[in-house]
Amino acid sequence: MFPSSSTPPPTPAFAPTPDPFTPARDITHAHFHTGDQVVVVKGVASGELWGDSMRVVAPSWHTPTDEDGWRLRDATGGAQTYITAHPRYLVHLSRRCPDCLIHLRAMEDHLLPKHSGHDALIDCGWYTTTALGQLVHVADVRGGR
Repeated sequence: MFPSSSTPPPTPAFAPTPDPFTPARDITHAHFHTGDQVVVVKGVASGELWGDSMRVVAPSWHTPTDEDGWRLRDATGGAQTYITAHPRYLVHLSRRCPDCLIHLRAMEDHLLPKHSGHDALIDCGWYTTTALGQLVHVADVRGGR
């Protein structure tokens, strides 16, 4: 489902695709816990969903949404090892969570047919990281933040 962490992933092709699911997802801060392994789904790779795998570290305030968020650690490091994200961006990897499975299935049903036949790593363009280290969905971007 996700590129191996031992080899750097190829640079994804950018293919802006609407995300009708994440902005309306109703996930509370209490849904995730310190130590949970999660993924932030960013697109499609070879007919499967693709994203960044991270570990939930600590509660944090998510400035772009003015709501409770989570501080996440990317075990592979990179330019920015720690970021803060809103809970609705996250999907459990460390346990079989019914809500997260339903969310993943809806995303698969929506995205995979749109990108069938493409072997490239495709970034749907939903997320950016602010100067404050906040992962923000394009639907949550507010002026000046």
